[in-house]
Amino acid sequence: MVYEMRTYQIKVGEIARYLKQFEEKGLPVVSRYCKLVAYWTIDTGVLNRVVHVWEFEDLEARRKAREKWWADPEWINGYIPLALPLVVSQQSELMSAAPFSPIR
Repeated sequence: MVYEMRTYQIKVGEIARYLKQFEEKGLPVVSRYCKLVAYWTIDTGVLNRVVHVWEFEDLEARRKAREKWWADPEWINGYIPLALPLVVSQQSELMSAAPFSPIR
């Protein structure tokens, strides 16, 4: 399995709005194409961030999933116009579990 951890810096004061929009509009679309493992808000260090982790069978499965959801009109027209104005920056890290990891 491959895991993608995405970290988004959200505009100050907009976390609640961002989370609501993602839960209602974004998550239903992305969930068609991949599995959500975890979703967090950050309460220490650099604030106003959300972190989510997605599971993929392998890198090719990730590529295909992203291709499909970025072609999905509900994502492009329904979610992206709501989310982009709230996002300051984003980061993506691809990870593989160590042989002894409980997530394997």
